[in-house]
Formats: sequence, C-alpha cells, structure tokens
Amino acid sequence: MDEASVAANPPPAPDHPHSRAPSWSTIFFIPGDLRETGGRERRTEDEYPWLLMVSYISRDGVASPSEMIHAVQEAFIMENKFAIFVTYLAHLLNGNILTDRLSIGGKTRKAGPDPPPPAHAGGFNVHGTFEGDAGLTRADAFFGDNRSFNQTLFNKFVEFSDRYGDGFYNLTVAGELRDQLLQESIATNPEFSFKNVRYFTAYSETVFPINFFVDGRKTEKKLNMDSAQSFFRDMKFPPDFYRSATPIADQGLSEMFKVHPFLPGGNLDGKINNFAVDPTSATFETPCVLYEDILNTVKTLYPNPTGLLRRNLIHCLREFYPGVAAVLGRECVQQFPYGKQ
Repeated sequence: MDEASVAANPPPAPDHPHSRAPSWSTIFFIPGDLRETGGRERRTEDEYPWLLMVSYISRDGVASPSEMIHAVQEAFIMENKFAIFVTYLAHLLNGNILTDRLSIGGKTRKAGPDPPPPAHAGGFNVHGTFEGDAGLTRADAFFGDNRSFNQTLFNKFVEFSDRYGDGFYNLTVAGELRDQLLQESIATNPEFSFKNVRYFTAYSETVFPINFFVDGRKTEKKLNMDSAQSFFRDMKFPPDFYRSATPIADQGLSEMFKVHPFLPGGNLDGKINNFAVDPTSATFETPCVLYEDILNTVKTLYPNPTGLLRRNLIHCLREFYPGVAAVLGRECVQQFPYGKQ
C-alpha cells in the first residue's frame, strides 16, 4: 500500500427515523492476517462498533479514519464529534499515519508499510488504550488472553443485571459492575493500570451497551440479556434490531460514575492489592490533562517526523480537535506540536 494523504472528516449523518439494522450487518470474521497467526481474529469489547459496522467498510477490517467515522455513524447512529474523537484517538495512537489506515483488530500488513519506530500501527488491539484492564467481557492482558470472549465475566454481567437491574443492564448495574471489576483487577492483577486514556475509555465502554445496544424503539435505556449475548458473545445485531432515531454518544456516563467514584492509578511494584492513585493522570474533573497526555504520547511515537508523515500528523491532529472540544471541552486549547502546515 502506498503512502497517502489524510481525508477530511465526513459531516454528521442526516436525521432519520428509527431504522432496522440490515440483516447483513453482522460480524464478518477476518482471516488470520490481522493476528499474523492464522485462524479468526479475536477482539475486545471496545471494538464492537467497528466490528458490527464492518460491512460498511472494507471486508479486511482496515480503513481510513474518515471511512470509519462515516461507517459507525451509519451502523450505530454515533454522534459525529464523538465518532471523530474515538476514531482519531485510536488512529493517532495505534493507526498507520503514513498510509492513513487503521485496523479494527491487530497489527496487519494490509495497513501498509510501518511508520518509523517507535510508532507501531498496532491497531485497536494495542493494550492500554481501547483494550485495557478491568474490561466488561475480556480478561486483563496480564492473564494472557485479553481478546477472547470470557464467559465467566459475562456471567458476572448477567448476575449483576439480575441483582441490581431486575434482569436488565442499566446505569445502576453499570456503576456497580464497573466498581466490582476494578476491585477484582486490583486484587488479582499485579500489573493493573487504570489511568489517562484507559480511565476514560473504560467508563465510556461501561455505558456503551446502554446507549448503543438497546433497541432504538425502547423508551427505557436498559439492555436485556438476550441482546447482550448477541452483541458480546455472537458479535452481531439481535434479530429485528432497530437503531436510534437520534445521534448518541456516551450519555449517562456522569450518572454511572457517581455510583462508585474512582480515581485513576494502578498497582505498584508488581504486587496485587497495592493500588495507588496517580495524581498526574487525567480525571473527569481535569479532562484537558487527557488531551495533553494524548499529545505527549503522539510526540513520543513520532519525535522527528518529516515530509508526508509530518503533514499527515498535522492534518490528523487538526481533524481530531473538533472531537476533543466536544468530548473534553472547549477549554482544552488546541495545540500544534508539528506546526500548522
């Protein structure tokens, strides 16, 4: 694949009434090239929007950020600026900036030749950004397999839905389950880390099923277990599923967080039950610190870019900022670490 310039973000999707998810909008298992070991590619819950809209992009699971933004707006009625934020966050940290391609799974040759190290173009599966500790239905990376659906964790999802939500997953259940998963990771994972990008994506991940997996015709935001199983285990839309009539993002996150507020940090010295708060990490009260952390990571990955790589980085950061302003707040002043043009 040749080097490529960055395409502009697509506009918001037009408003439309509830639409039925087409029967072909189901998971398409991509050949083993994405995992480089053969067999079916295994993924994390954070990638479900991309998995389920894979029929809207190339079947190899590799696309440009603009294509992914358009696709997830169509497949999930995701709000435009939220889609921009999520997509470019993944692309800047885990995509191939040279070719403007991002893998919805792991590292793949189909994303094109690698950018110069330490950049890696590892795709959504890179640990610590979208895939991370204390996930809903995937184990922590420390235990080995952080990609396969974990039936034990899903059983806990069902158990908490029964205990706190009368058989449905709602914001109360989400808050209780999020806290339980955090406490379990602290008690079992000596390398547990939960800060900056992962801190934000984990909480967003926890309300994601309520916002995107509930049939759009329902007036109450609560997820039944048959639909949960279809999405989480089978990775496909449930039968006769209708999408939302209006764009959605991470509604309910603040309410869910208040059930059990938790500060970012991790276990120290490779020991379980040795959690310490990291005062340098971004929190929901200091969201612009997350923008700074993302920029610092990008600068670490691309310390001295030149030519097309530098131009693409400038363009990607410019396209990313409208999402930053909408999700984190306009008080996060736009920065230009590689210049403006």
